[in-house]
Amino acid sequence: MTDNRRFILSLSCPDGVGIVAAVSKLVADNRGWIIEAQHHADQEARRFFMRQEILAESLPFEIDEFRQRFATIAEQFQMDWAISDSAQPKRVVILVSKSGHCLYDLLSRWKSGELVVDIPAVISNHEDFRSLVEWHDIPYYHVPVPREQKDLAYEKIAHLFDTLQGDVMVLARYMQILSRQICDRYPGQIINIHHSFLPSFVGAKPYHQAYQRGVKLIGATCHYVTEALDAGPIIDQDVLRIDHTDATADLVRYGKDIEKTVLARGLRYHVEDRVLLHRNKTIVFR
Repeated sequence: MTDNRRFILSLSCPDGVGIVAAVSKLVADNRGWIIEAQHHADQEARRFFMRQEILAESLPFEIDEFRQRFATIAEQFQMDWAISDSAQPKRVVILVSKSGHCLYDLLSRWKSGELVVDIPAVISNHEDFRSLVEWHDIPYYHVPVPREQKDLAYEKIAHLFDTLQGDVMVLARYMQILSRQICDRYPGQIINIHHSFLPSFVGAKPYHQAYQRGVKLIGATCHYVTEALDAGPIIDQDVLRIDHTDATADLVRYGKDIEKTVLARGLRYHVEDRVLLHRNKTIVFR
């Protein structure tokens, strides 16, 4: 077998006996080849989580029939589930303002083939990165967000996202607070990155505030966007130890490096269907 196309099954359900056996039997009875399998049982929530990758060419049917056959098991165990095809990359719409380090990083990873996604557009409330984005042959949409017409701007962004058939919206240092309506419209489909000083250092110049306070750790958090500002389910985080020899400019530089790395990693987990949501938490099968 040489084709590396995979069907990715992810699910969660009330914990119980026989879940793994039932899923594995369906695959085995059809001579399916499971090439990756991960499970987790949350004892407090009494909920079970699973992710499997099945070699597509090992099954005698396509994805629609796989879904149809799996539906019986899903109903039996009250599963929230999905089956995706690795041959269909997720469509990632990027939003950015005036800070470009995360945008540059994502475009570089996409261009090199390291991040296997489609990028149908970049949307910004400024014109700063038009030439960069269009050089990559990606459409660039300038959507201003005037203070008195924010709802109209967000409705335009939502319309673009739907028209472009986006799967996930990435806020790559997009410095606007999305409306409750747009957050509710795309649950689990909007990913954000921010420094990990919150809630200690809010507002402008957090790295300057952190320097004045003498912090010893700086970091970044990648999370799903909800109506609660910067409080959605966390996908990934990282930190870096610093000391008194680091100036404010060093903190800013370190912070940008961590932000772009954590965002790229969190996005990769999402597009590879490695993230399962439960309430305000995530299960991430790395």
